[in-house]
Amino acid sequence: MTRPAIAPDMWLPLDPQTGRPGDPVVGGASLGFWAGVRSRLWRHRPAMAGLGFIIFLIVAAVFGPMLSPYKYFQQNLELSNLPPVYRPYTVAEGVQVHVNTSNLSLYKVGDSGGLTGLLRPHGRDMINRQTTWEIAGKTVVLDYGQRPAVLTIDGEIAQAGGRKLNRRNPFGTDQLGRDVLVRQLYGARISLLVAAAAVLANFVIGVVYGGVSGLLGGRVDAVMMRIVEIVATIPLTLYVILMMVVLQSGLLSVVLAIGTVYWVDMARVVRGQILTLKSQDYVAAARTMGASTSRILFKHLLPNAFGPILVTLTMLIPSAIFIESFMSFIGLGVTPPQASWGTLTSEAVETLRAYPHQLFFPAVAISLTMLAFNFLGDGLRDALDPRLSS
Repeated sequence: MTRPAIAPDMWLPLDPQTGRPGDPVVGGASLGFWAGVRSRLWRHRPAMAGLGFIIFLIVAAVFGPMLSPYKYFQQNLELSNLPPVYRPYTVAEGVQVHVNTSNLSLYKVGDSGGLTGLLRPHGRDMINRQTTWEIAGKTVVLDYGQRPAVLTIDGEIAQAGGRKLNRRNPFGTDQLGRDVLVRQLYGARISLLVAAAAVLANFVIGVVYGGVSGLLGGRVDAVMMRIVEIVATIPLTLYVILMMVVLQSGLLSVVLAIGTVYWVDMARVVRGQILTLKSQDYVAAARTMGASTSRILFKHLLPNAFGPILVTLTMLIPSAIFIESFMSFIGLGVTPPQASWGTLTSEAVETLRAYPHQLFFPAVAISLTMLAFNFLGDGLRDALDPRLSS
């Protein structure tokens, strides 16, 4: 039995268009590791959405309060508890008012659509539960003896117009007449400052501590890990209280408390990575060539463990932000008149039934920030996985 002849053109790759043998395909240069990570992260839509939101949050927190005409502590009691969206009543041509049914007040609507000032009543009938205003030569009466309150203009029941945005205060005002938007942006500064403190503590303390513990091993590792366990068993709230006793209540106490105890999880992750990597051949080769312990740690081991470190870091940042918000919510965080998302939430709870929008904005900000960092962490974890390189 003779074997079939194998022609050289049978080894040519098939043309993807015609299915017939075509010209040899010359492979292009393969992507490097970090180029592949960047390419996979770019295709991860939730991660890119989270990264975009984080960049937007940073830009808004830095430049937003500078561009706002209001200060985060600026009060105007006449314009307290204004809504972001309202339905105006037309009293006369070019004259509109807004009725706040919670505090039974009337506000003047400006030409730009913002609520510009409180209208003083001309009379109050406490028996019939009515308040009277004289506006543009017309008698405006608010009858709050029934629910909901009814507004009449010259004896005729007025009908509210379509919804309009409060252009003067797009997020409304709080119970002291402070602009909620600028306080939201200032609260973002506080949250990002806490995130920066967590990043610094994790990198400076957690990475170095865990790396040294994993590389040295033995009794040194055992002692260092027992210290980590002792630090991890003490609640963070107790650290904050101790900081408040030593220093004073405020943001500094929260930042120092997070900075001194928030590195333990990172230290454990880095230690586990170093224990796995230090048995590799390139570490033995570096020792043979006379490399010092610090050079092996910082030049060979930590760079190869950077992927898990980066993923863990993005997962720990939202937790730090939430802890600061919780501390401020229970009164252990920033002090008035400073604003953080936790203090905004705490103040909004008091007026939740009448003004739910005051709780909506800080709650959404906290939720979106935590989701953004978690999405980015998931994307980094998938992008850094070498099994997905194909």
